[in-house]
Amino acid sequence: RDLVGYGARPVDPQWPKGAKVALQFVVNYEEGGENCLLNGDSQSEHLLSEIVGAVPYEGQRHLNVESIYEYGSRAGFWRLHRVFTSRKLPVTVFAVGRALEQNPEAVEAMVAADWEIASHGYRWIDYQNVPEDVEREHLRRTIEVHKKMTGRRPLGCYQGKPNVRTRRLVQEAGFLYDSDAYNDDLPYYTPGQQHPHLVVPYTLCNNDMRFVSAQGFNAGSQFYEFLKDAFDVLLAEGISGSPKMMSVGLHCRVVGQPGRVRALERFLDYVTAFQDDVWICRRLDVAQHWLRVHPAPEARCEHCDSS
Repeated sequence: RDLVGYGARPVDPQWPKGAKVALQFVVNYEEGGENCLLNGDSQSEHLLSEIVGAVPYEGQRHLNVESIYEYGSRAGFWRLHRVFTSRKLPVTVFAVGRALEQNPEAVEAMVAADWEIASHGYRWIDYQNVPEDVEREHLRRTIEVHKKMTGRRPLGCYQGKPNVRTRRLVQEAGFLYDSDAYNDDLPYYTPGQQHPHLVVPYTLCNNDMRFVSAQGFNAGSQFYEFLKDAFDVLLAEGISGSPKMMSVGLHCRVVGQPGRVRALERFLDYVTAFQDDVWICRRLDVAQHWLRVHPAPEARCEHCDSS
């Protein structure tokens, strides 16, 4: 473990055009990739649904949870798609391979909007005790799904529920960066097998999952105020000479609900007013910028623009 990081003097990220905050939105596309007997699993899904405290049903389907997830792909995704495309704002999708396979129309919409489609694993399951050969095969399989459905392989990976082997397997699979970390406001390098590996940290704080977690957000206004406070603090730090990155995690079945999406819209309209100070970007843009401006020793980026 590294409990020190950048310490008292974080590196200057030198964001494009002198931006004080790099702001990045993630849409998690998981619906259809969760635990379900129809996917050959031994139990039903129980996480991140409106039924807080749900337990998995062993050997049985949980039709209510299945239906809640289906709302995300049937309705919530399209609501978020309209919210971002109407404002012409970039997005990174953490896409579960199995979920992509079941909704080609949504994939076409992501591609048409020029959203980054990063890997969220082939299945939305806990990989803690999954055998190494199975996890390696899942990574290979999801890369093939991405190639087939989007025309390109994913360069970013967020397994979401990883184990101690995951980062090594992600590097072996040729990913440019991963986001299975929550430990900093800036990207950083970690030792790799052949060269240092880039980590672009994610967040479970600026995340709509807290709507469906114990003692989380009870109303959209709480979500908005939390995001606004986080942005205001990071903006002030950036203005004072220490720019940072801010991630926001979204789920189609969660913030895609009508009673919650207004808070997201309010936040988008708030931050876009700071045109000269905020760089709203994809995670791939952050990774390519970091590799170009802050290259690791002996690291070479084959997927970075020369601009």
